[in-house]
Amino acid sequence: MYGAGDVRVEQLPDPVVEQPTDALVRVVRSCVCGSDLHPYHSMPAGEQGQQMGHEFIGVVEEVGSEVATIRRGDFVIAPFAYFDNTCVFCREGLTTSCEHGGFFSTAQAEAVRVPLADGTLVKAPVGEDSALLPALLTLSDVLITGHHAAVRGQVGPGSSVTVIGDGAVGLLAVLSAERLGAEQIVLMGRHQARTDLGREFGATDVVAARGEEGITAVRELTGGHGSSAVLECVGHRPAYEQALGVVRAGGVISRVGVPQYEQAPAGFDLFGRNITLTGGPGAQRSYVEELLPDVLEGRIQPGRVFDRTVGLDDVPAGYKAMDSREALKVLVRP
Repeated sequence: MYGAGDVRVEQLPDPVVEQPTDALVRVVRSCVCGSDLHPYHSMPAGEQGQQMGHEFIGVVEEVGSEVATIRRGDFVIAPFAYFDNTCVFCREGLTTSCEHGGFFSTAQAEAVRVPLADGTLVKAPVGEDSALLPALLTLSDVLITGHHAAVRGQVGPGSSVTVIGDGAVGLLAVLSAERLGAEQIVLMGRHQARTDLGREFGATDVVAARGEEGITAVRELTGGHGSSAVLECVGHRPAYEQALGVVRAGGVISRVGVPQYEQAPAGFDLFGRNITLTGGPGAQRSYVEELLPDVLEGRIQPGRVFDRTVGLDDVPAGYKAMDSREALKVLVRP
């Protein structure tokens, strides 16, 4: 990406193993993320492009001398962050805060160098032609992010939940809330094809209105009190303010939309109503391991969020399709 709206496909040198803990993964599937649209809207133009992409699954082609659990030929899922899975934060399950980790940013490509391969990569017992590839790819980001929203929102049996945002993360937050036993799931979105899929994933109600009108509608659906868990899956300040309006006293706002603002209300409205504000990046390895059996056995079908497939040469068109809402989520097949 060279600037807002300027995505190009270029030839670069092949990545190589640089450290003994690295693996080289040939990308079988990647995709365009909703968070990629933030720089697509606002990135300053520059002479040097920035590689893009943080979601991928693929086949291991080479490993460093100290890699012990991953071998050449393994089919692997890469969460959107890399981590050693041994530091103090990793041992607590917070792998996105790994003392030696970081985030992928080169996955819309033919191959990716994976640091800390043993800690990062999760093997899957499938081949390159598996029909489950789209579903497995969601374990790289959008499914584990939606699940993280629900977990941090303390969703459980009988919960009342509102999900703000009908993008892929929002829809899979609906699926995750339903999987965890939520009784009522209100999806706030206004694109019918998406909200229809949200209903299939478990949404009990859909509210298309925004602002005060949307807040009033959610409160009416929740007995006038609001939802105990609000999963904010957009990242813009109006979505956060909407979350403040629909959360129940004593409830939780769980933000997983990458915030596109530095300041927002967090004063007496949170304090006075005993509201918890939580969330953050959801690339926790434990989520991939927890959700993988459900994907492999077909109990959940998160791959349905992909509604368009492109090759690498057509990735710029994929960005345009997602930006114009012509596509929900674009799968990239190198």
